[in-house]
Amino acid sequence: MIPLALDPARVPIALAGNGPLAVRRLTQLREGGADPVVYSPEPDAEFAALAGERLIRALPFDRDFDTVRVLFVMGLDPVVEANLAKLARSRGVLVNVEDVVPLCDFHSPSVVRRGDLLLTVSTGGRSPTLASLLRQRLETLFPESWGDRLRHVAGLRDQLRKDGASMSAIAKATKDLVKREGWLP
Repeated sequence: MIPLALDPARVPIALAGNGPLAVRRLTQLREGGADPVVYSPEPDAEFAALAGERLIRALPFDRDFDTVRVLFVMGLDPVVEANLAKLARSRGVLVNVEDVVPLCDFHSPSVVRRGDLLLTVSTGGRSPTLASLLRQRLETLFPESWGDRLRHVAGLRDQLRKDGASMSAIAKATKDLVKREGWLP
């Protein structure tokens, strides 16, 4: 596995699915800044409401993949999911079919968000439950205050860069701040 963090402003994302897993994934994508196109031929009421204006009440076709680079699939018939994965891959789109490892070009890690601080855990799709337990532990170790801490460090970095400091001087100043504040005992 090669971990990546995608910028949804630069990498168009789509979701095809229905049901509780689709609701959860759409919520996670939006928390990450994405506003994916959502394909669902017969969405349940909760999913339709959440998708809102981004909902297309159909499955994606060939031309729909021209503007998509990543596709999440879940909650559909297994044959439909396999066909969507094949079609998307034929168009150069990366696919993740929830809980079907052979149909996943990538795996979504368990995520802890603290402002711009993003902590992730991945088991490569091998044990989502373990990833979830580890994520819960990270949530305890890194409370919400870490979002403010990152903003503080980023402000220090920006000022030092503006003042012409070297990368090594910025690294030292950051380490000194973290040590002085006792953020990582």
